[in-house]
Amino acid sequence: MLVRQGSHRNEKIDRNLAASLAAIAGALNASAFYAVGFFSANMTGNVSTLSDHLAVGQWLSALFYGGIVVAFVLGAAVSTLIVNEGRRRNVHAIYAYSILTEAALLAILGCADLWLLSAWRVPVLILGLAFLMGVQNAVVTRISDARVRTTHVSGMATDLGIELGTAFDILLGREPAIDARHNQTKLRLHLYTITSFLAGGILGVVIYRAVGGYLLILAASLLTMIALDAIRRAKRTPGRRGELPSGLEP
Repeated sequence: MLVRQGSHRNEKIDRNLAASLAAIAGALNASAFYAVGFFSANMTGNVSTLSDHLAVGQWLSALFYGGIVVAFVLGAAVSTLIVNEGRRRNVHAIYAYSILTEAALLAILGCADLWLLSAWRVPVLILGLAFLMGVQNAVVTRISDARVRTTHVSGMATDLGIELGTAFDILLGREPAIDARHNQTKLRLHLYTITSFLAGGILGVVIYRAVGGYLLILAASLLTMIALDAIRRAKRTPGRRGELPSGLEP
């Protein structure tokens, strides 16, 4: 899931990536909202709320929502820097190492959620999760050439709608029938992603109600297993000699 990139990936790899990481992202987002009433990865909603608070002069609230957006962007930027450096050094499993980094930071955040004083709990949890969701979304977007996105539903739902419209045109003979297989592949991928995010959200809230911040540590453990499995596979399957990753061609 975290080794092959771009055109070297197939439907099954993308689907497994979407199912696993979207479920974890859904669990983290939904449980955070249940716990403290904020979304960590919904940048559309956060920017809209930021504009609302700015318009009515609620500067402190606006600062917090602005911080969520900045944290998400910084997470994506840091992830990109890590991946770019790994590609330059020809680290075959650099995407897996990025997810492993996310897992380590998530475990620390889980400990903070369990033991921090209540006054610090909300900002640390939400800003920390926003940063980590930025990390994950950047990794998944880049390794799949933007076919898979796991931390927000708006883009997935848009892609699903596009493919449904295309499928309708194919059924009516307005588009070439040869495109049908590709269309079905993308439809399955988007449905898997949205369904996994939804199921992960439901399960995340149920688990958080039972064990609180230990959910974050459990999610970190799952991310660690996914990343370590990819690193093990990368060591057994070295990249092609002389092949540069997509996006870093001279």
